[in-house]
Amino acid sequence: MRVAVAAVTFDRHKELAVLLDSINAQSATVDTICLVDSGTNPARDIAERHPNVDYVRSEANLGGAGGFALAALKAVASGADWIWMMDDDAEPGDPECLATLLREAESRNLEAVVPLVVAPGHPDRLSFFFRIDGKVTHDRSELERVGFLPDDGHFFNGALIRSDVFFKVGLPDIRLFIRGDEVDFTIRLRKAGIRFGTVTTTAVTHPHAFTETKHVFGARWHVIVPESAFKRYYYYRNRGYLIRRYFRVRSLVADVGGYLGYFLQRRDLPGLVSWARSFTTGLRAKGFAPLEDQKF
Repeated sequence: MRVAVAAVTFDRHKELAVLLDSINAQSATVDTICLVDSGTNPARDIAERHPNVDYVRSEANLGGAGGFALAALKAVASGADWIWMMDDDAEPGDPECLATLLREAESRNLEAVVPLVVAPGHPDRLSFFFRIDGKVTHDRSELERVGFLPDDGHFFNGALIRSDVFFKVGLPDIRLFIRGDEVDFTIRLRKAGIRFGTVTTTAVTHPHAFTETKHVFGARWHVIVPESAFKRYYYYRNRGYLIRRYFRVRSLVADVGGYLGYFLQRRDLPGLVSWARSFTTGLRAKGFAPLEDQKF
């Protein structure tokens, strides 16, 4: 089975070098690494250290969504059977990561398989939470006890996807830019009946988002508050847009109640206004434009 990597990078040369080395150190062979570089300082010299890298320079900042869309399309065009998705600040946890994903996909008859995503330097902590029995957890051991989580997973870092899946559900939505493109893709997988899930026997590392998770009414209700205005805008707007697109009533109730509670508890009126403005922009399916035209 031929495997191509779809990777994106933006001005993280050190991390990219580590990623490319670790991919080519996998026990399972990677035929092609389709790398889309949207950074202000091109990383061509790093890419050229590896003969199997298909380097694509983008003069426009495509964001994570656009970068993954282009990289995935290039990877599919290479004729690969499987596409392994990677951000430049991710890294396979060990040389058997890809082999484990391939084996699990075959044994479970999956069309997409996702590893755990753990925090660098903290292999026992998940970078992104899962909800187990209604409660949010970052504890890797709790997921390992479950063994396999069907129809759930954190795309795109480390996700291994059959190439024909992109013909069934499409590419990541470039309009979402960052934050939310992975949620949209997961929803499309579920609606299309794609067989996927998370295996807990292997992992990739990726910077965590511990501080973004804000509990509002105890462990069962939380909101995500990104640290920068740039990320907050896209996260809130894309949440609103996806609620409209897929008529996600439960998410609407959770977001309105959660963010109202969070900002009012903190007496943060500017924060509440900023959330409402971005969120309602998404609900109205507005605000899609090139990065240079956006106002945060």
